[in-house]
Amino acid sequence: MSQTFRLTLAQLNPTVGALRANADLAREAWREARAAKADMIAFPEMFLTGYQTQDLVQKPAFARDAMAVIAELAADCAEGPAIGIGAPHLDGELLFNAYYVLQEGRISAVVKKHTLPNYMVFDEKRLFTAADISGPYRVGPLVIGSPICEDAWFDEVPEAQAESGAQILLVPNGSPYSRGRHDTRIDHMVARVIETGLPLVYINLIGGQDDQVFDGSSFVLNARGHMTHLLPGFTHAIAHVDFTEGDDGWQVTPGDLAPMPEDYERDYHAMVTGTRDYLQKSGFQRVLLGLSGGIDSALVAAIAADALGPENVHCIMLPSEYTSEHSLEDAEQVAQALGVKLDEIAISGPRAAVTQALAPLFDGLPEDLTEENIQSRLRGVLLMAVSNKLGAMVLTTGNKSEVAVGYATIYGDMNGGFNPIKDLYKTRVFETCRWRNANYRDWMKAPEGEVIPTRVIDKPPSAELRADQKDEDSLPPYEVLDVILEGLLDRDLSVAELVAEGLDRETVKRIEHLIYISEWKRYQAAPGVRLSTRALHLDRRYPMVNRWRDPS
Repeated sequence: MSQTFRLTLAQLNPTVGALRANADLAREAWREARAAKADMIAFPEMFLTGYQTQDLVQKPAFARDAMAVIAELAADCAEGPAIGIGAPHLDGELLFNAYYVLQEGRISAVVKKHTLPNYMVFDEKRLFTAADISGPYRVGPLVIGSPICEDAWFDEVPEAQAESGAQILLVPNGSPYSRGRHDTRIDHMVARVIETGLPLVYINLIGGQDDQVFDGSSFVLNARGHMTHLLPGFTHAIAHVDFTEGDDGWQVTPGDLAPMPEDYERDYHAMVTGTRDYLQKSGFQRVLLGLSGGIDSALVAAIAADALGPENVHCIMLPSEYTSEHSLEDAEQVAQALGVKLDEIAISGPRAAVTQALAPLFDGLPEDLTEENIQSRLRGVLLMAVSNKLGAMVLTTGNKSEVAVGYATIYGDMNGGFNPIKDLYKTRVFETCRWRNANYRDWMKAPEGEVIPTRVIDKPPSAELRADQKDEDSLPPYEVLDVILEGLLDRDLSVAELVAEGLDRETVKRIEHLIYISEWKRYQAAPGVRLSTRALHLDRRYPMVNRWRDPS
């Protein structure tokens, strides 16, 4: 009679530092696995601590506390399925990224990560010790190898575990979302299956942590590299995967394949998830933002309403004498369509008072950006005052194009605690608004339909800080600007390479200069959802003082 094995996958959302709350999530999922008569339940990498912990994990008291909670979890879950769960392991002075196997009330195995990533948002060589390759472990009739995340991106660890007797590969991951990342994961895991001839289970985290969002999208591949299970992205999911031993080894019984949405939907889901979790995990339930009648603030309002519910979104229009009637009307239409609260605070009075106070110092000097920035900073002051009084976090609304070239006022429209669209170029802002108007999903909390009026999307972008102002007065058209930014930031191209692609050299050089001189602003900017592998934070770390310019 052939042997069988049921593995439960727990694709869940932990919170960094909430050790006992995360353990309670594990207990709840373990009870569900026990009810389903599973032999083992698998959680992702560093699930107990949440991920990424950054330097918090280097605090010995934190690592010891995590290990104590692991021991408590093992004791509490003695009668039922085994548990595989990620947590740090402190061995003397050596700290490891580890995967604990808990069986019959004890820790039966500790798998330690061998390959430590040190690129993009990862800095694990600074945090952990690279361990020797860990061998496989047995749970019931099955011998399992567990390459931890980066271990499975290369052949060394999986092949060593297969040669040591592993019959399947269970890969726990803390792999953050970025556009196109899912296909890359699949390619690497299929390669490991082909090399080892073993079925592979890929279990990933969900949820937002600071600027990173984990999308789940966990999956299972059979021994031929074909996908048998795919869990939904960004969604709490418990799935039971059945294995049967046959003449050719352990085989996977096919299960459900969740649909894989297009990039615009996954980006939008990431922004909603990241905004929701940053707020709620920080202890905030409500948000506040300046709704200008422009496209960026409209999109941020939509994301916030979808993340938290319209009743928890408070928008304020802060008009000056340069604010058009269209902008007032557009802001009101956005608020009505989303069902969010909208108040109005005119800045004309505060602006007159500031102008009068500064008049003796500014006497005889022409008006310039100073007066424009005063308007923006007054809006920032008023929004922060309302935030302090009402306990709602201010969201900033600068897109990646503006953040990249410094087209924002420090201590003004950059004021706030979080920026949902920080990694979204302006041209993608337009398309994302069109996508949201045309699509609705059950994870959205705002109304369906056209929540961002067409006029908001189609009108020329303007900061409205002076008469007849347009963004193109200061910047190239966004269709041109974004191509230049993608070349300089995302592709690390030289000026000469962009010119060879048909772009004007003088324009490229001007944008390069703006990027470099704006670095100090980005150091003070609010965190925001990471959507690409070149987000303007951990993915790209440049000095604030930098005199080099591309000579090409």
